[in-house]
Amino acid sequence: MSESRITEIFGSMVFNESEMKKSLPKHVFNELQKTRKEGKALNQEIADVVASAMKNWAIEKGATHFTHWFQPMTGFTAEKHDSFINVDDGGRVLLEFSGKELLKGEPDASSFPSGGLRATFEARGYTAWDPTSDAFIKEKTLCIPTAFCSYNGEILDKKTPLLRSMDALSREACRVLRLMGKSPKRVSVSLGCEQEYFLIDSKDYAKRPDLKLCGRTLFGAPSPKDQQLGDHYFGSLRTRVKAFMEDLDEELWKLGIYARTEHNEVAPCQHELAPIYTVCNIAADQNELTMDIMKKVAERHGFACLLHEKPFAGINGSGKHNNWSLCTDDGENLLKPGKSPAENRQFLLMLAAVIKAVDDYADLIRVSVATAGNDCRLGGHEAPPAIVSVYIGDTLEKVVESIIKGEVYQNTDYGKLDTKTLALPEIPKDNSDRNRTSPFAFTGEKFEFRMPGASMNVSCMNIMLNTAVAESLRQFADELEGAGSDSICETIDRIVKREFTDHKRIIFNGNGYGEEWVEEARRRGLLNLRNTPESLKHFVTEKNLELFSRHGVYNRSEMQARHDITLDEYVKTKAIEAETMIYMSDKMIFPSVLRYITDLAAGLKRVKELGLINDEDLELIQGFVTRLKELRSSTEQLSELMKHVPETVDEAGDYIIGQIVPVMDRIRYAADELEKKVAKDYWPYPDYADILFYT
Repeated sequence: MSESRITEIFGSMVFNESEMKKSLPKHVFNELQKTRKEGKALNQEIADVVASAMKNWAIEKGATHFTHWFQPMTGFTAEKHDSFINVDDGGRVLLEFSGKELLKGEPDASSFPSGGLRATFEARGYTAWDPTSDAFIKEKTLCIPTAFCSYNGEILDKKTPLLRSMDALSREACRVLRLMGKSPKRVSVSLGCEQEYFLIDSKDYAKRPDLKLCGRTLFGAPSPKDQQLGDHYFGSLRTRVKAFMEDLDEELWKLGIYARTEHNEVAPCQHELAPIYTVCNIAADQNELTMDIMKKVAERHGFACLLHEKPFAGINGSGKHNNWSLCTDDGENLLKPGKSPAENRQFLLMLAAVIKAVDDYADLIRVSVATAGNDCRLGGHEAPPAIVSVYIGDTLEKVVESIIKGEVYQNTDYGKLDTKTLALPEIPKDNSDRNRTSPFAFTGEKFEFRMPGASMNVSCMNIMLNTAVAESLRQFADELEGAGSDSICETIDRIVKREFTDHKRIIFNGNGYGEEWVEEARRRGLLNLRNTPESLKHFVTEKNLELFSRHGVYNRSEMQARHDITLDEYVKTKAIEAETMIYMSDKMIFPSVLRYITDLAAGLKRVKELGLINDEDLELIQGFVTRLKELRSSTEQLSELMKHVPETVDEAGDYIIGQIVPVMDRIRYAADELEKKVAKDYWPYPDYADILFYT
């Protein structure tokens, strides 16, 4: 694609600032900019003008409908499409879109998860335009990013609390910076979401009920080759995959999504896409849109795009790395250490705020990534452990140690990397290596949160992180305001030393995959919340309820609702997996293996009649029969257990972990052992070798 073509299509389907400037009267554009950048409310008159211009632009681009595009607590996006068509008194068709329709929609809210905030019969809900996130056209529909709430005002989406958390963080960060002599109007969260995913042939996908119903394989023996050689990582792209990526880039660029980096990941069929950073709520919107577009583009290329955290046992799962930083309205990155981080008070104070937040609210950080899918991935040797810790690198660790001990830090010049090759340039060395095993790593001018799963909406994790950091900064601002006779610099130095000392336990630069870290973390008093039900027990504690209430992000009812919704989703997901496992075991694996045993027995009997084998050789069949009985009895046990899942979500979560999952593991083991021995022609679905190494 030529440079002119890229610049021509980029953002062509977005009603962005450039389009607004062209389409709107100057005074309307200026008022809208105040709303977008300062949070000033729009009046109806301005909204009518914006809506008319937006409609005209959309129709010129081929749009026929509009929708309020929102993010309910299902984990997916939602849309209700209305056409621009209206009728005048004479029955003639008009194309209309009013400011009222732009500002507010009324989707039926009865079937969306509410966690008890709403009764099923109370159906009314409202969507409200988020003017900070650009409208866009998708499949001939003008999509307007919106928040979603109930008739009584309860928030029923993921966007609203994210915006609230961003406001809270900005408010407290601005307080701190003003006390340091600066005058920011706003501090924004900058976010970049690296997205991992699998592409498999749609024909194989269609033959696997577990992939279609659960997003992951519930059965599957290892392939003789998978990722042992590491040859897929950054390897040459398959022709089909390259065509998919080119098509995907074009679709994303049209929507103004800064898709930049793409490559093969470690596991066969696994890939990654990374965008350029943007403001947190826009990045969240764009990541949801990216996942949707990925799936649709994949279908056009004969692929199924898998976003499950662990589609295949025994090989790497997929994450979504959440790259998080803080920037002022004039573009200053508050997490930039500079050349002398030990002397950069502003940076050290912000670093202390983040470290304190992650330690004080490690339970919330863990809860923010708790799903059934991510439970399959966390703690594996390709993902961070379930223990939350912070990596800051060798240089910053030495800076922190010197501050704790009251010593002067001796700055180290890391020099350049000598390749000992005349033709190659000298390469400046960074001040630390990277730690890919850390769940929360400082990587230069940002923190990379590596625990989130590939399918997750990034709003939740950033709500937790933003609010926790806002609380650290609130405490710092209170202390700075009450500094008394001490100077601001002296007070900052005291805060930084105290917080580094108090929260040193959360800093860990070592191997997060090692078993010794589990024991070390226990000695440090760090939580190891291994699954979703265990994690969610820590969500609605008094400490956490007070945090979100204080900053106006959630009230207590909204917190309890999100606890119940998350746990209910976990229970239902595991129930679907269990029922799918029973279905596949009873209707596919058992009859296929039985047919193989029958044919094998007939064949061996014939060979024995010819005098080529003896009775001992017939014991081969007994091994198959024994394993088939194990499969059958475990499947019957699981079927019986599923009849007694408790009705309350708390009891059901514990029941799933304690009773259901162990039996599912036994069923899988028996089936996978059979798969290793049964002739391929008899096995009822594509195996890992088929799926992972398509042509």
